[in-house]
Amino acid sequence: MSEQTKVPQFCVVPGSTVHEVLDGRQTEVIDLVEAAYRLHGEGHTVNPPSYFLRFPDRPTARIIALPASIGGGRPVDGIKWISSFPSNLDHGIPRASAVLILNDPATGYPYACLESSIISAVRTAASAAVAARALGENRPASGRVGYLGTGLIARHVHSYLAALGRAPREYAVYDRSTEYAHSFADHLRTTKDGTPVYVLDSAEELVRSSDVIVCATTAATPHLLERSWFAHHPLVLHVSLRDLGTDVILDSFNVVDDVEHVLKAGTSVHLAEQRTGGRDFLDGTLYDVLTGALKAPADRTVVFSPFGLGVLDLTVGEHVHARAQEGGRLRPVDGFFHDLDRHSAPRSEGVR
Repeated sequence: MSEQTKVPQFCVVPGSTVHEVLDGRQTEVIDLVEAAYRLHGEGHTVNPPSYFLRFPDRPTARIIALPASIGGGRPVDGIKWISSFPSNLDHGIPRASAVLILNDPATGYPYACLESSIISAVRTAASAAVAARALGENRPASGRVGYLGTGLIARHVHSYLAALGRAPREYAVYDRSTEYAHSFADHLRTTKDGTPVYVLDSAEELVRSSDVIVCATTAATPHLLERSWFAHHPLVLHVSLRDLGTDVILDSFNVVDDVEHVLKAGTSVHLAEQRTGGRDFLDGTLYDVLTGALKAPADRTVVFSPFGLGVLDLTVGEHVHARAQEGGRLRPVDGFFHDLDRHSAPRSEGVR
């Protein structure tokens, strides 16, 4: 077996290592994710449609497969397998859990399994930061950033937006759970000394009073339905994808990560497509904004709806694996690949 076709060693990267590698490196990850968006826009990726595994007996639950391949200087293939079980929250455990498999482009052999709930949250937060940086260039500085939904994703988004160095005058928070809202507000107070944080009584109050709105809920259907709430033309980072009513979408300047991916699964923009029978309400992609081909207006509500691309998970996951390898923190699984000689049968099984 030549060096070029050597089977890679299979390793496991636990969540503790993922956290250690990514903690405090928000700016680095934001740049990685922006580079992945550029590679995707330039056609150096393969990103098939996500596959949703649903359960008739558990209608709120799903497990999603995101296969992908990314080229460039550090190519990698792989798949993210991420579950969303909202009922977990009733039992005091996180809604989402995930693994990421990285495959060697030369042999196809998987060489790593990474705990990926952190990677998924980080790449989501970094994509929101990339969008905020690009879409905010021609807009006034933010007076108030409002967080609608206060779970793990909101916490990561806040960390990555803060890394941009564009601190607002104040923060606002709303969650259907008052307990979650106050807990998140306390978290914001510990991360930004002196910046006021307000817990509001309604989603309407938050929307009307915020210049930048982070939608990070678990909503399955639109609940922000009134166009008048958005009359001040905020920037909406629509991370959770299903919060905005069709009238709001059609009245906004809409930017997505990938047109074909986001127009599915009952997202707000998918519902808008179903109502109008077309896609004219979509103004372009984040890649268009990054390359200067598209500029967000200051006098309209701007909505960024990212469906989430598997190539972003691969980019962050490959980075984590490389850093963990450099630091000697990989956990190899010796003998994971058995019977690597295609001309001989395993001794325990005999000749077939």
